[in-house]
Amino acid sequence: MMTVFYIQQLVTSFIASAAFGMMFNAPRKALLQCGFAGMVGWLLYIMLQDMKVEPVTATVVAAFCVTMISQFFAKKYKTPIIVYSVSGIIPLVPGGIAYNALRHVAQNQYDQAVQLGAQAFMISGAIALGLLLSEVTNQIIRKISITR
Repeated sequence: MMTVFYIQQLVTSFIASAAFGMMFNAPRKALLQCGFAGMVGWLLYIMLQDMKVEPVTATVVAAFCVTMISQFFAKKYKTPIIVYSVSGIIPLVPGGIAYNALRHVAQNQYDQAVQLGAQAFMISGAIALGLLLSEVTNQIIRKISITR
């Protein structure tokens, strides 16, 4: 049963990431890599969730992984990193949580709205932190390889 769940998650996250890349005019040759980056990031996220890791921590780790993969693809295919990283991050964006927060505001359920809004804000910050940590790691690796 879990295998079917993971396969569904892999397929849908791949399609979502590749379709987002298509929507934002990523080069056709990069769409498979865009989908792959999003798929790996989402798989890592749901696996960490299954291991009872906090959503914010899981998001940081998954965003870091997506950006490292994006840096690899950018270097290998001589394409800007943003092509892969933006498409790959899409499955991690807390759109559903933000929607539910606004829905609770419309229903005058402010206590739930604040909780969901704070969670969406923290996950968004976790995405940014993962991107930042990956860039810092990449700079350190470059500096070490230059000095050798």
